[in-house]
Parts: sequence; structure tokens; C-alpha cells
Amino acid sequence: MNLDLALILLMLVAAIAMFVINRPRMDAVALLVMVAMPFTGIITMNEALAGFADPSIILIAALFVIGEGLVRTGVARRLGDWLDAKAGSSENRLLILLMAAVGGLGSLMSSTAVVAIFIPVVLRISQNRGMAPSRLMMPLSFAALISGMLTLVATAPNLVVNAELIRQGAQGFNFFSFTPFGLPLLALGIIYMLFARGLLSGKNLPAAADRRPRLARWIEQYGLADREKRGRISAGSSLIGKRLDELSFRAAGVNLLAIERGTGFAAKVLRPTAQTELQAGDVLLADVDIANDGAKEHWQSLKLEPQPLNEIGNYFVDRSQEIGAAEVILPAESALIGQTVREARIRSDYGLTVIGLRHGNNVVMHDLLGERLKIGDTLLLIGFWSDIQDLQSHREDVVVLNMPVELEEVLPAARRAPHALAVLGLVVALMVSGLVPNVQAALIGCLLMGLLGCVDFNSAYRSINWKTLILIVGMLPFSLALQRTGGVDLAADAVVGLVGAAAPRFVLATLFVITAALGLFISNTATAVLMAPVALAIAKDLGASPYPFAMIVALAASAAFMTPISSPVNTLVVGPGQYSFGDFVKVGVPFTVIAAIVSVLLVPIFLPF
Repeated sequence: MNLDLALILLMLVAAIAMFVINRPRMDAVALLVMVAMPFTGIITMNEALAGFADPSIILIAALFVIGEGLVRTGVARRLGDWLDAKAGSSENRLLILLMAAVGGLGSLMSSTAVVAIFIPVVLRISQNRGMAPSRLMMPLSFAALISGMLTLVATAPNLVVNAELIRQGAQGFNFFSFTPFGLPLLALGIIYMLFARGLLSGKNLPAAADRRPRLARWIEQYGLADREKRGRISAGSSLIGKRLDELSFRAAGVNLLAIERGTGFAAKVLRPTAQTELQAGDVLLADVDIANDGAKEHWQSLKLEPQPLNEIGNYFVDRSQEIGAAEVILPAESALIGQTVREARIRSDYGLTVIGLRHGNNVVMHDLLGERLKIGDTLLLIGFWSDIQDLQSHREDVVVLNMPVELEEVLPAARRAPHALAVLGLVVALMVSGLVPNVQAALIGCLLMGLLGCVDFNSAYRSINWKTLILIVGMLPFSLALQRTGGVDLAADAVVGLVGAAAPRFVLATLFVITAALGLFISNTATAVLMAPVALAIAKDLGASPYPFAMIVALAASAAFMTPISSPVNTLVVGPGQYSFGDFVKVGVPFTVIAAIVSVLLVPIFLPF
């Protein structure tokens, strides 16, 4: 061992030690490495910074942005809601669907981003079902890790290993090279978690101390359940072509809240104004005071086609992306005091409709429009979220008392979900076809996400996990330095000497064990950076194809099931699932052994030596 190699190994040991104690944070360690390495004279400063120009780094960043487009448009949330509905009352079916969905989505975007998307989904499902989140959080993280074994772009270690192949003159993997190994492991992972989750069933997550109400609470409190009406304007209706200011909805006690127009991708929800002209096929969403016979008769006289409700008595909760509600209180200086609800002209001034009124704790259930307003009255207002948020600027007349939890769930670009899916499909098609390099396909996807309104510049920059990128860039100089100082060849010779003349499968098993063991102490991305050149050097020494050796390192790097610090995917679920370090050990170690056996058996079949 020469002095230069000893110096590099000393720096590597120091970096691993800092990773283990997490002092300083991992990206800071990577920056320290990047700055310190040129002082050794083994690599130059330009070479230390070369990682920023690596196509894999740009690709990873672009995939974060594409994932953000799926989040902002609600594609991931709708998938979660669909899972809950399809699972019914069966927890086993829920777990199977959850892991399959996470695996599928994670194969197309960052697994870390997928977990971040699904954590609130799992918490909501757990709360609705009265079950411990711990029974689903670890299956979520396992499925996300396995998703990294399904496609080339699913996780950073795959891209790091692929980049090393290309750097050494090989062709690189294609988009679906990982799929033959990932699919069996995903199936085994689902079967395994059906039994192993029982080890985690006793850890309940306390309910979040969120004092804000949900819309459902107000529906019950103000007696709104039976007042929701929906009707479609049929062809030949006398309403077609008429403007709303020509009709007497409000005077008859019918509050028109919104208009659904169009179907499929062209569907939109319109804010009703005096100038809005009704068209055939429009669906009117209205609040009708059923206690008022005149209001009921007026609604029936419109001869609309009744539309089925998604949920009995939900009072437009299914439209909570567009329509919301807020409670406001009247201060002493409010100009509305002494007026009736009708005289207050709240609809004209604020664009919102009064659908509930409380004098203290007493809810007004009849003749709401004729009720006079008093100091301290609480009004329940309904309308579009943009108008509700504007209430903050009218503090002289009303003070916002409560905003519902649903406000936090409003998606910034909900109408762009079809566009986001189309962009994702295009990116995957370009990657699979090989018409353009993967990084170019991802950048095209980013531009289209922005052009179609799925993301904006601020959300795009916020979505990128800079910590992950800096970690990869900072660790890349180690790979180059170890190659120049002979460290890679030394490690390869040590592994070859260790296994001797053993069968190639035994060499693969040894590589898997070393890579997985290294992943206990440092991130799976950093592990891939260090082990990829070693694996390719071993293949060269054995005179074998580099592909099975590169693949086994990539699979082992993604098999970070054993500790909560092996991958950000695991770290994210520790809090919500209230897991301990030992939980990951007792559940993760057996499955890592299963993953190792399956990988060693399958890799030579699809990637011969």
C-alpha cells in the first residue's frame, strides 16, 4: 500500500465515521471531502467538482421535478384514495395494493419522493380504519426500496452504477434491465410483510393535535347534509342561453354554489356570476333550504336531471379541491351588525354564500336569509378557496375564526393531472425507446411540466433533494482517487483472493454481502459510489462480463432494509410509524437474506457471466 492510498483510505474511514455518528450532516461531509481531496494532489479541484456535470446528477434532479408535478396535480393522492376504496375492509388487501402501487409509482420516480407522498395517505387511511400506522409504514418503506430494483431511473444507486459502467466503456443498462429482478422481489416482499407486520402491530401513533375542524364536522353541526342538490341541464331546457342575473335562484332560497361544465379532461368547475350563461350539459351544484317549501318547489320547477351523489349527505366534500368553507365571527365594529343575512350582501361583496349561522351555541335552522346579525355571531361561509383566502383582507367586517383541515389538502394544480400523466408517459416512452438519452428525456419532461402548469419554478427548485445530490457529487471523487491510487484494484484482488477459485455465483454473493454491510453505516447511494468500481474491477480480473457484477451491487445497494439510517426512505417512516432501531433489524435482516438469495440466483440467468 502506497502513501497516497493510505491517505485516501484514512479520509474514507473518517467520512464513514462521520456518516455513522451523523455529525456533521451527510451533505456537509460530502462537501468536506470535495474540498479536502484536491489538497492530496491525487485529483484536481476541477475533477473534484466534475460530479456537478455528471448526467446522472442532472437526471436525478429532473426526476424530483417530475415527481413534484405528480404531487401538485394530485395524481399520487388520487391513487391513495383509490387504494383505500378498493381495499374495502380487508387489511391484507390494503397492504397488497399499497405495496404494489408504491412499487409501480416508485419505479418511475424517486423512491424518497414516493414515500413522502404516501406518508400522509397512509396516516389518513390508518386514522379512518382505526389501525396503528406502524402496520403500514414499514411495508411502505420496503415497497419503495424494492421499487428501486424495478427500473433504471427508480433510484440513485442504479444511476450511479450505470454511470460507472459507461465511464469504463461499457454500454450501460437499459430502462427495464432491473425489472426481472425487482418484480419477484416485490412479490416476495408483499408476501413477507403480510406475516412480518404482526411484529409491529403494537405501536400506535397518537392522534395529531390538530384543533382545526373538518368540513364533515360543520356539515353535521349546521345540519347541511340534506341540502346538497345537483342537477344537469338537459338539451331543450328553458335554462339554456340564460344568464344567472335573469333567474331568481337566490330570491327563491336556492344558492347556486358552482357549475360543473364539460367532461373528461375538459371538465372544469366554474364560479357562478351574474354574467354566467348556462349551457346544455352544465351541472348545477346548489344549496337548497329543504325547510323552505318555496325553495324546494323552485328547484323542482327547473326540471333538471338529478345527478347521483358520490356519498350520501357529503355536502360537496367530494369537490373540496375547488369549494371550501370557513367560519367567521362578527366583531363589534362590523358594518353587517343589525342587517339580515339577505341585506348584508355577503355574496356580492365577498363572493361567498352564507349557509350557516350561530347565535352563540344556537344554530339557526330556519329562515336563514331573514335572520338579523348580532355582535359575536358566527357565520359559516361556502365558496371557492380563492375567495375564502381573501377574507383576511376584510377584517373590519368579519374575522376568520376557523379554516378547515381541507385547506391544507388543496392541490395547487389539480386540473393538470391529465397533463402530468401524459408527460410522465412521454418521458417513460422516450427512455424505453432510447430515442434520446435518459437525461434529455427527463429534462424534456421537466420543461413540459412547467409549460403545462403542473409545476412552477419555485416548486420545481424546492422539490429537488439537494442533500442527496450533494452527497453523490461529494463522494464521487473517492471513486476516482481510489482508482488512481490502486485502491480499487487492491479491493478487487482482496475479494478475488477471499473467494479463491469459487464459482462466480459465490463471488456475486460476496459482493452482495459486502455492499449490504457497508450500507449499514453509510447511505445506499454512497455505497454504490464506492462499490461499483470494485465490482467492475473484479469482473475484469475474472475475465467475465461486467453486467452481472454491476447489477448485484445496484440490487444490494437498494436492499437497505436493515437499519433506519441506511436510506432516507427508512428514515422518513421512523417518526410516523414510531419505530425503533430494533424494529428494522428484526424485520429487515431476514428480508435482506431473502433478497440476497433471489438476486444471486436470478442475476446470472438474465445477465450471463
